[in-house]
Amino acid sequence: MSRAEAAEPNVERVNWTEVTPETLYAKLTTVARNLWWSWHPEVVSLFRDLDPVRWRQLDHNPIALLSEMTPQQVADRANEMVLYTRINQAHRRLKEYLSDTTHTWGARHAGVLGAKPVAYFSAEFGIHECVPIYSGGLGVLSGDHIKSASGLGVPLVAIGLFYDQGYFRQHLDGDGYQQEEYVDTRVENLPMEQAVGEDGEHITVKIDTRDGALLAKVWLMRVGRINLYLLDCDVEGNSPQDRQLTSRLYGGDQRTRIRQEMVLGVGGVKALRALGIDAGVYHLNEGHSAFAPLEVIRGVMEHDGLSFDDALREVAQMTTFTTHTPVPAGHDRFDAALIEEHLGPLRDSLGISHEQLMGLGRVEPQNEQETFCMTVIGLKLSRKANAVSSLHGKVSRRMWAHLWPWRVEEEVPIGHITNGVHMASWLAQPMRQLYDKILPADWGFHQGDTQAWQNIYNVDRGELWETHNALKSRLLEFVRRRLSRQCRRRNEDESRVDAARTALDPSALTIGFARRFATYKRADLFLRQLDAISELINDANRPVQFIFSGKAHPADEGGKSFIKRIANLRNDPRFAGRIVFVEDYDINVARHLVQGVDVWLNNPRRPLEASGTSGMKAVLNGGLNCSILDGWWAEAYNGQNGFAIGKGTQHVDDHITDERDAEDLFAVLRDEVIPLYYDRDTDGLPHAWLEFMIDSIVTLAARFSAHRMVIDYVRHSYVPAAGGLSSDMSVR
Repeated sequence: MSRAEAAEPNVERVNWTEVTPETLYAKLTTVARNLWWSWHPEVVSLFRDLDPVRWRQLDHNPIALLSEMTPQQVADRANEMVLYTRINQAHRRLKEYLSDTTHTWGARHAGVLGAKPVAYFSAEFGIHECVPIYSGGLGVLSGDHIKSASGLGVPLVAIGLFYDQGYFRQHLDGDGYQQEEYVDTRVENLPMEQAVGEDGEHITVKIDTRDGALLAKVWLMRVGRINLYLLDCDVEGNSPQDRQLTSRLYGGDQRTRIRQEMVLGVGGVKALRALGIDAGVYHLNEGHSAFAPLEVIRGVMEHDGLSFDDALREVAQMTTFTTHTPVPAGHDRFDAALIEEHLGPLRDSLGISHEQLMGLGRVEPQNEQETFCMTVIGLKLSRKANAVSSLHGKVSRRMWAHLWPWRVEEEVPIGHITNGVHMASWLAQPMRQLYDKILPADWGFHQGDTQAWQNIYNVDRGELWETHNALKSRLLEFVRRRLSRQCRRRNEDESRVDAARTALDPSALTIGFARRFATYKRADLFLRQLDAISELINDANRPVQFIFSGKAHPADEGGKSFIKRIANLRNDPRFAGRIVFVEDYDINVARHLVQGVDVWLNNPRRPLEASGTSGMKAVLNGGLNCSILDGWWAEAYNGQNGFAIGKGTQHVDDHITDERDAEDLFAVLRDEVIPLYYDRDTDGLPHAWLEFMIDSIVTLAARFSAHRMVIDYVRHSYVPAAGGLSSDMSVR
């Protein structure tokens, strides 16, 4: 054995002259069919190098890309680009990752879950832009959760719905009004296959309702070490209407919504049984899946002969519930007739009355005028409940205190686990390379540990600034490309297209705002100070520019009006080329924005932002947050790691709050953000700004990582719910 071979004992030695095109193609296909590749930039670049143009056109979908190439074409391209070793390495790394189940954090700290894993339910999963089964923050959070569970080796399976048309594609017409387009997804281009049960047959579950059964097949999608099971109602045996039931995310009327939630909750539990998965914990991520415990209770009653009340106590101990919004419209409610139509057969099996069932979803069980709330039943059927930030925890305890009238508000049993983001998915490769130079060699395994980040204080300021500016330039190139495409689609004249190609100034302070255009997020807040903002934007010595992106729900006319007002600022000479709107916000757009902006702006009406995670992604890449003290920022801001809009208070009159916050937004931009950014030394370095960037990374990256978040869930929810604590004296 040579010295080189001894130094690299795990390197697979291959005689490439003996590798056939078919073998090479098969290895790439294996990698493409596990979404592990999506958070490994070196593997992403491998697929990109096969055909950079088609890669972009196909929404970065490796399966779609490979479907257009023959094995011989792949081999020829691999030879041309010297890809053989990279292909083999990616394939080997995936195999090693999947096989290593004994050296993970989960193996050491979540052993009780090995025999009975966590079943994680969510209505949407945002994993990558080529898998369009998400709409926004909740889905991306769910995707980040299961990616980190995979990295940590936490025994977990995920359950969701497969939307073959996904969420809508967004285009703005000539008047700036949002238009929605739904596109059928080609299943053969997605990394999934039909799940099989213990009998080796494809799984189809049946959900009984008063007007007949709903059928759903089950797909399997692999996300690293995690299996994600997606239920799909497009099967023979369903009515034509029901075959379309899971076609669109957050579409349709109340009847559609309750039927989707029956499929997710009740159907999801039945799918787990068919798969032979005996879950030890049921994690309901938001109320959409809150019917699941009822089906679990039914199974316990049938298997163990328990009464409904006894089975409920057993199941509630195994259930954890996460609420994500203090906005009333975010909590699904159904009338008694819809509940009886859809849960009637299950209620019969549970042996409870219609009134008892309705009482589970009411704050006041005997109030017949109250509708059935999915959040209420989620809270009642779980013994571990949490909000998603410290402030949201306080708001949630106040919001749902009437469920526990015998407790003072501070003792309402709703805690909080603040959200986090999956670092590998959102950290730009140039920043990762910078971190690799100065952080401990194994920092990726300890990314949730604040101590691992202390070396950032030693970073070369010039190198940090150059890295950030390179990412900013990449962002502006991306935005210009999208803007010119938007102009061409609207058949605008060449002068508009040319202006789009040169929009935005690489040297200007660049502020990003991208998220769901719900009215409480107040994307239009800066419009209240438009003349004053115009002066800032057009300051020849210290210019400012804004990039906006985001979708409004198809039924949200208020949100659509915000989009129209902002997008049409391009017609105002004061803002042309300085305020732009990028259509069709998705994970790809988000990735470019959070990696390249100087400042990430967030100005919701406090306290309606439960957490927010986009600003956490900007932190990883050196962007500074400028935000209302709401959600995660209320517990993150320390005075020198970003900027605060206002003092964390709100008036009882929303109009006054909005006016006051608009003034504070302008003031913090004028008096703090802009002066700090443009205070440069003779080499052009903004030293004070760089110190803010460094403090932001050191104090926030670990605290708001999804690894830290999942570890908190394991320690404070999953292991206790599974009965895995060696001691716990907190029970009273």
